[in-house]
Amino acid sequence: MHTDDLGKLVLRATLAILILFHGVSKILSGPGYIVGLLSHAGLPPALAYLVYVGEIVAPLLILFGVWSRIGALIVVVNMLVAFGLVHSKQLMMINDTGGWQLELQGFYLFVAVAVLLLGAGRFSVGGKNGFLN
Repeated sequence: MHTDDLGKLVLRATLAILILFHGVSKILSGPGYIVGLLSHAGLPPALAYLVYVGEIVAPLLILFGVWSRIGALIVVVNMLVAFGLVHSKQLMMINDTGGWQLELQGFYLFVAVAVLLLGAGRFSVGGKNGFLN
């Protein structure tokens, strides 16, 4: 029995569900924090609304396996922006328990890279492992 497609489903669901929690939080609290970060960095505040694409739309694409590679690419970009705007000072830091300070963010980034490379597998709305799925 081949379990590759089941593994892809578990990987996709884990990434999507965990990032969706962040998206729901942004819906409830609004983009004000992100607007402030972007303004402070000299970037247009309107870009803050892209966080909804990265934390709501992209995870849903990944979860259902519809354009999951595009969704994963969006999450990768979203995480790289988060690293740059919020976490740059923590890149080389270790936390109190000896782990990387950014292990959660790193997990999101590298799992998104894995989904980007692997695709959705057959347990997806598309049911194929085409280029976009």
